[in-house]
Amino acid sequence: MPELADELSLLQENAEEAGLPWRGRPAVERREVVLPDGRSVRALVWGTGPPELVLLHGGAQNAHTWDTVALALDRPLVAIDLPGHGRSDWREDHDYTPPTLAEDLEPVVRALAPDAALLVGMSLGGLTALCLNARAPDLVRRLAVVDVTPGTDRAKAEPIITFVSGPERFESFDELLERTVAHNPTRSESSLRRGVLHNATEDPDGSWRWRWDPQHLSRQTVDVDFGDLWAAVDAVRVPFLLLRGGTSGVVGDDDVAEVRRRVASVRVEVVEGAGHSIQGDRPLELARLLSEFASS
Repeated sequence: MPELADELSLLQENAEEAGLPWRGRPAVERREVVLPDGRSVRALVWGTGPPELVLLHGGAQNAHTWDTVALALDRPLVAIDLPGHGRSDWREDHDYTPPTLAEDLEPVVRALAPDAALLVGMSLGGLTALCLNARAPDLVRRLAVVDVTPGTDRAKAEPIITFVSGPERFESFDELLERTVAHNPTRSESSLRRGVLHNATEDPDGSWRWRWDPQHLSRQTVDVDFGDLWAAVDAVRVPFLLLRGGTSGVVGDDDVAEVRRRVASVRVEVVEGAGHSIQGDRPLELARLLSEFASS
């Protein structure tokens, strides 16, 4: 595993690009929790106090997707690499459905952030957060879900699926970056370069590959019906925030209406100018909304 100093070496660039003051490298450490079957789930633990937030990334991402948000929040928190992603171990059965991920993450959250005020999940992480709330409600005091509902279907997510279902290996870093830039035309190349450095690894022959388990988001496994997960929405009994990207088509008005029908108290916020990955497109606005919600 690369040294933590290497992982954190880009944080100043994150801060400067977002217009955040840089006061030196923040307190961040790598932690791991070993599951009963011996697999490790790894996380970035920010700050020195008891974590106030737990952040779960989307499919084909990793804990570093939250770096700018974490810098803006400036609160103790935990950003977890989901199993099969980042520096967490892969599952032998390649099952990364939200209920299975929630089962894996329950002991992780109990170990690292049992008293967190807010659980945040984006995309796959959002569905996993809903399942974790249903499975272990004592761990969830407030819940924020970023740009996903159980109504999300393949048609809505097709551009994302097309990107992550592409080549498993690339001849060079530049080739990988070029494909990433083409998929994200509204993001700066510097931010995408950081993302690729955190989310890919170089093999001895000089080729590059993504860190996630390639069987997780292959064309053969993405046609999953999440309709059964509406029961997890029904189980929400805590303050609930649903965030939509203003330019994202992943969550439709019909999805929001169904969430409201099941959880009348849900608060819905649209982040203008943001696509599906709100944490990458509008990290400061997302941090503001999460901070306000965590303290409400």
